[in-house]
Amino acid sequence: MARSAYWKGYLKLSLVTCPVAMVPATTEAEKVRFHILNRATGNRVIARYLDSGTGKPVAEDDEVKGFPRGEDDHVILEDEELEAVALESTRTIDIDMFVPAESIGWIWLDTPYYLSPNGKVGEEAFAVIREAMAATKTVGISRLVIARRERAVMLEPRENGIILWTLHYGDEVREPQGADEEKAPTRQLTMVKKLIDARKRDWDPAMVKDPVQETLLKMVAARKRKKKPAAKKKEESNVVDIMDALKRSLAKK
Repeated sequence: MARSAYWKGYLKLSLVTCPVAMVPATTEAEKVRFHILNRATGNRVIARYLDSGTGKPVAEDDEVKGFPRGEDDHVILEDEELEAVALESTRTIDIDMFVPAESIGWIWLDTPYYLSPNGKVGEEAFAVIREAMAATKTVGISRLVIARRERAVMLEPRENGIILWTLHYGDEVREPQGADEEKAPTRQLTMVKKLIDARKRDWDPAMVKDPVQETLLKMVAARKRKKKPAAKKKEESNVVDIMDALKRSLAKK
């Protein structure tokens, strides 16, 4: 079944424009979710905004957004004012520039979306932009309003479509931290390489299945049958000498 578009608008490069649609590339729809219940009554618990001073519920029409400028002092902004800030980037992805594809590190990538032409009329222009980026090994940089917030985005050609990544802002990315630079002992390095070769496999999405999700589903199914699933035995965790562990690992292989 075709997924409904999360966003519709236009992809623009200079004078070339085409209508496009965007859908999230990932989903959490299949995740196990729980409702919060009142143990005493079995009824669902609902969340409500309360006034921090009076403790009384706040009507939806009285809820406004405020920016703190001091203790108990806020600058109030109405929804209309916030919407007015988002101008053309609300409906148009205007590619401002192109950068080498390998120059953007993974740390800057936030959320992926599938971008595709919205209708036959835009297919040719969309294909030309995609193929040109692939041929030049570049990605496009633009801006787009998502959930009332303008985000920097990267457009990456991928097979017959384009992946649109929202990018983290500069103040969201921290400087890398790691261990002090130290060369690995040659003998241990050789042993680890052998372990890697022995465990090398072709990528399969099943490698990243969620064992917690599977266990929760079994628990729910067992509870429906009024049975409790057998508790999983916890694996013992011991601190061992790395050389001893490597020797025993290789011996198994």
